[in-house]
Amino acid sequence: MRETIEHQIPSGAEISDSTKVWAEGVWAHILNKVECTSKRIGVSFPHASVNGIYDNMRPSWWTAGFWPGILWHIAADGGHENLQHIAEQCEERLDEPLNALTVHHDAGFIWTLSAVANYRVTGNERSKQRGLMAASQLSSRFNIKGRYIRAWHDQKQVNRAGWSIIDTIMNLPLLYWASETTSDPRFRHVATAHADTVLEYFLRPDGSSYHIVQFDPETGERIGAMSGQGHAEESAWARGSAWTIYGLMLSYRYTGEERFLIGAKRAAHFFLANLPEDDVPHWDFRAPREEDTPRDTSAGACAACGLIELAQVVPDRESHLYMNAAERIIRSLHDNYSTWNLDQEEGLILSGTSNLPGGVHVNTPLIYGDYFFVEAVAMLRGAKLRLW
Repeated sequence: MRETIEHQIPSGAEISDSTKVWAEGVWAHILNKVECTSKRIGVSFPHASVNGIYDNMRPSWWTAGFWPGILWHIAADGGHENLQHIAEQCEERLDEPLNALTVHHDAGFIWTLSAVANYRVTGNERSKQRGLMAASQLSSRFNIKGRYIRAWHDQKQVNRAGWSIIDTIMNLPLLYWASETTSDPRFRHVATAHADTVLEYFLRPDGSSYHIVQFDPETGERIGAMSGQGHAEESAWARGSAWTIYGLMLSYRYTGEERFLIGAKRAAHFFLANLPEDDVPHWDFRAPREEDTPRDTSAGACAACGLIELAQVVPDRESHLYMNAAERIIRSLHDNYSTWNLDQEEGLILSGTSNLPGGVHVNTPLIYGDYFFVEAVAMLRGAKLRLW
């Protein structure tokens, strides 16, 4: 391991000793579960738990980085060489889409949590090169006229050159890291321009967010919006809100630009104001609410990470609001949705919702929900490493 991990938590709100003790107990559960499930999951790319068993997607699938990301959070503590070896092998398999030049808008989800994580923890130069290659391909998707990073590739006869999605805000740290690593501001310029577009066209005045915004790829003008994985065009998809909180907060952390912090806080206040009694969101804040309306634990876990980061950079009078809210969410995920007593379940937290309108993976563990839960618990136990 590198003697000094450069990408560390900023100074800010203190985490109480009692919270750290609680988080250490949860961390022990995580270690036990991951040590066990890693023996079967191994070098693969899970997305969702199907009947208790994590599936295995292709290396180019957008969730391919979350499993190695979990392993790197654990390996950074030392003493888990077997898990680190799995993470390294996953990274090597990701050379397939990287060398085939098929990188898409979710490059950050994939290579920030695999190659860049490896470089941050070990200083591996090959991992650094992989991260820079992925950043270069991601930045090539930037539309100069519209100042957005294009989402997806074309599908059949659908031209998606003008489509951009809120998820991409979470992929920008790959570009910020590339600028810092190469001392070349071009990557940062692309990331900042896209983040500004999120503020202007994705984030609504009330703090909710659009999932998909369409632009004219020739002129850059906004054409309209689509519901995507949310209930409706003007609804409030919970995971999109979580992406917005954390993504804008990360843009603030890298740039110091106050407008990104203000945007992150606006999104956070909307998210917190619409949480149900157990502090774990339903899949869409504006969807019709029935007794069986699905939750999305992945949205709660991701938002909690963003809230913890927010607590580190705001004045003391505000920091407790965000830190206490994050802790309530993570404690609820642990108390009400964890799988420590479910030996036949490989996921860590239940009740994730991948894509309800598409009928895909509803009410089941999701690898990105597990990842953000692990990251949040690591933060609450006082870990210094940050992968984004």
